[in-house]
Amino acid sequence: MARLLLLDGEGRALGDAEAGPLPVAGAQRPELREDAVLLGLDGDQAWFAARDDADDARARIDLRTAAAHWPAREATAFAQARAVLHWRTRHRHCGACGGVLRYGRAGWLGHCQACGLEHYPRTDPAVIVAVSDGARLLLGRQASWPPRRYSTLAGFVEPGETLEQTVVREVFEESAVRVRSSRYLASQPWPFPSSLMLGFLADAEPDDPVPADDELEDARWFTREEVGAALRDETHSDGLLLSPRLSISRWLIEYWHGAADRAPAGAG
Repeated sequence: MARLLLLDGEGRALGDAEAGPLPVAGAQRPELREDAVLLGLDGDQAWFAARDDADDARARIDLRTAAAHWPAREATAFAQARAVLHWRTRHRHCGACGGVLRYGRAGWLGHCQACGLEHYPRTDPAVIVAVSDGARLLLGRQASWPPRRYSTLAGFVEPGETLEQTVVREVFEESAVRVRSSRYLASQPWPFPSSLMLGFLADAEPDDPVPADDELEDARWFTREEVGAALRDETHSDGLLLSPRLSISRWLIEYWHGAADRAPAGAG
């Protein structure tokens, strides 16, 4: 029997942190058959997602909370559902001629009824970077974040750029720090609403950070000891706070902090 994930207009799913997604069988909501999107197969069971804006008393959960509590399979399906339903909601008409789109291929293709153009879900690539001068880690904070919260720098890839060029540009634009070199480490889908975060480790000059007024409230270097204390939750009420564990930013910070322990003997 098919499994159905139901999301409202704000991207929240029916369910809660403890019990997981509400177990809804596809046969229970036949009226959603035409608009449901196939997410994939879990063994012999098909998983679908659909928009459901019913105003009822059933609990709903946002993706960030679910990602921190649900098993990886359910959280991944939720993330996929949120991204593709967001695309469907905002792409009802053709960007070339304005014609109405009809969806096919299990919900993953929008076909223009007027000009025949095909539309697919978009993903916006963005780099996220652990920048180091060899001894310290560069972190920045936005004014809207909780007090003392800092994170790695990030930004979207522009047309015509390589990922490495984006690293150099974004770090300099946000902090005035000059990157010498960078290397790719890992990625994370970030459906808020449709990004793919590409994680890098970068070596940089020990420039004094100057935060961009329109990007960051502050940017500064942190020592390995300061970062280690934050990772161990030893900062209490007056030290550094880091990104939540579900984000690739936290993983990049942990990777950088552990790099000294992984370095071969005699490495400079």
